[in-house]
This record gives sequence, C-alpha cells and structure tokens, in this order.
Amino acid sequence: MPKKKRIWYPGAMYHIMSRGNRKKELFKNKIDYEYYLYILKQIKKDYPFSLSSYCLMRNHVHLQIKTKGIEIWKIMRQLNLYYAKYFNKKYNLVGHVFQGRYKSKLIQDAAYDIGLSRYIHLNPVEAEIVSKPEQYNWSSYNIYLGKKKNKIIDTSNILSYFKVKDPKKRYKDYCESIIK
Repeated sequence: MPKKKRIWYPGAMYHIMSRGNRKKELFKNKIDYEYYLYILKQIKKDYPFSLSSYCLMRNHVHLQIKTKGIEIWKIMRQLNLYYAKYFNKKYNLVGHVFQGRYKSKLIQDAAYDIGLSRYIHLNPVEAEIVSKPEQYNWSSYNIYLGKKKNKIIDTSNILSYFKVKDPKKRYKDYCESIIK
C-alpha cells in the first residue's frame, strides 16, 4: 500500500517527530548530538525552512518547522538519510536507524504553535532528565532565553505572541509555569 501523501503548501508548519528504531538510541554521545545539528544546519542551506524549536532526546527528536518553497518530505528525507548514514558508519551498524517514517502534525493555529514550542522545550523535564529546561543542552530553549546563540533557530515567530517589553522573560515564565 502506498504511503499517504502529506499535506504541504509553502508556509506549512509542522511538529516533526523521529524516533530511533525499536526505541533505541539515536545519540550516544555529545558528538552525535552536535553532528545532527550540523546536518540540520547544512540541510537548511540547501532546502530553506524556518526552525522555531527543537529538542534532541536520546532516542527521539522533536522539530518545529515552517516550510518555505520545499516540501517537508524532501527536508526530512535528507536529514534522516544523512544522519542514518553517519550513525551506521560510526557505530559499524547496518539497517534502519529511525523507526519507520517520521511523524508530522500540521500546525494550524497560534495556540498549537506556541503550546508546541513549550511542549518541545519541556520534554527533558517531563522525562525527568533535568528539573529545569535550561539545564538541557540539546534543545533550543536557551536560545529563547538569550543564553545561547544559534543561527538555525528563528525565535521571532514564537516570541511575537508575547506582546510585552521583554518577550524572552515572558516566554520563560510561560514555559516554566507548568513545571511541578
């Protein structure tokens, strides 16, 4: 049975999730995380898109992407293909690195857009890896707080929802208000 074609149009926004095959690790060390981000940066040059948020967990990835003129499947095909080749070569493995096809959910309203960013950034807290999201090195959260610089993240869309003098502080309060 052929795969169902994903909805796409220029400007479509998605929540992308990719999981390690059999829920196994996608990242074994710091170099793996860094290499995934490097590939993401390279893909962004060839297939322009806007990346609002990301979180790289040990066995899965969350991306919040807004497409421009390239379909989401082309972006994700390149990203997952390049990372899988790297991972298999580095660890002397063969076969699938990712568990099936990546999952995508179309973002169709502001509430889901901003809530998704919070969800992505709180993923390590919910998984009890850290107690505060800024303690986790492999997400875009510290970029939102201005503690880290990274040219692959575009914070303007999410921060535009906070019509206050200091949107970074308001975003931090918004995210951390639900931490137990």
